[in-house]
Amino acid sequence: MEGTICFSYSHSLTMMIKHCFLIFLIKFLWIHGGGSRPVQESPRSLRVEFQSFNLQSILHWHPGSAFTPNNTVYFVQYKIYGDKQWKIKEECWGIHELFCDLTNEMSDVQEPYYGRVKAASAGINTNWSKTERFNPWWETKIGPPSINVIQSNKSMQLTLHAPSSPYKNKKGRNISIQNFYELVYRVFVANNSQDMKQKVYEGTNHKVEMDMIPGPNNCLVAEIYLPELYRSSESTEICIFMTQRNDSEDDPLRNANSS
Repeated sequence: MEGTICFSYSHSLTMMIKHCFLIFLIKFLWIHGGGSRPVQESPRSLRVEFQSFNLQSILHWHPGSAFTPNNTVYFVQYKIYGDKQWKIKEECWGIHELFCDLTNEMSDVQEPYYGRVKAASAGINTNWSKTERFNPWWETKIGPPSINVIQSNKSMQLTLHAPSSPYKNKKGRNISIQNFYELVYRVFVANNSQDMKQKVYEGTNHKVEMDMIPGPNNCLVAEIYLPELYRSSESTEICIFMTQRNDSEDDPLRNANSS
C-alpha cells in the first residue's frame, strides 16, 4: 500500500512538471514567435541607395527609428559588379553620418557598382544591407548648363557651359560633363506672361547667335539633351529686358542661375 502511494505521488509530480513545462513552452513561443504582439521595426536592416548628380555619387542610408544617432556607427564597403571581394571605404568605417561619398571609388563611371552598409548600436550588429546595382554614367542626374549673354543692338550672343564633373585633369581642374557624354544644347524663348515656350536653337555648338526678341516678359531657357540616355538635364532660365537699343555697344555679361 505504501509503495502504491509513493508511485502515485511520483507519477503526479512527473505529470505536474510536464504540464508546467508545456505552459512555459507555449508562452515562450507566443512571445518570441509573434503571437498577437504588434510588429516592431527590425533593427537588422537598413535602406541603402545611391544618389548621383553630375557623376558625384554618394551612398545614403536610412536606419529608421530603431537606431539612435549618438550611439550608432556605420561601416561602408563597395565593389564593382562581378568582383567577389568587397573593399572597405576607410573614411566611412565607424562613422556617425548617414552618407558616404564614393565618387573617387567609382571613377570608371560606365562600370556598375554595389555599395553596402552595416550598423552597430548598443551591442546590436546589423546584417549587411546592399544597394541595387548602380551605374553612375547611366543613372546620374545632369545639372543645367549656364548661360552667358552678350546683348548688342539687334542680336544676342549666347555661350552655353556644360556643368563640371567632380573628376579632375592633370592640372587639377574639374573635367566637364561633355567629356563623358554627347551633348545637345537646346535654347527656348519663354514668355512667362503667356506661359509659352518656343525653341530657337538645338545643336552641339555651345555658342549661339540669335536675333533680339523684344518684350519685357521674355526669358531664355536652356537645357542639355543627352541622346545616349534619351533624357534632358535640368533647365536654366535667365530673364533679360529684351528691348532693342540705339547703340551697338555690348552689354556686360551675366551668368544664369539654375531655375
